[in-house]
Amino acid sequence: MLNNGRARASRLLRARSTLETAMAISKELLEILVCPLCKAPVELKPDGTGLKCQQCKRVYPIRDDIPVMLIDEARIEE
Repeated sequence: MLNNGRARASRLLRARSTLETAMAISKELLEILVCPLCKAPVELKPDGTGLKCQQCKRVYPIRDDIPVMLIDEARIEE
């Protein structure tokens, strides 16, 4: 029973962290940001850890609520 409570608490903390990240990146900012490599729109990943380019599939990390839009910092995800 104790492990069940810890698992639930852990899920709640992760959900809260994701929501806080999503809230830190404003809708207006997301509308103007594009991939610096191919200039395609980027979208916030569901887990809130980065911005993913819809064309080249690069994911730009979000650190301290700031999108790091540097090609060298991006990783490619399918």
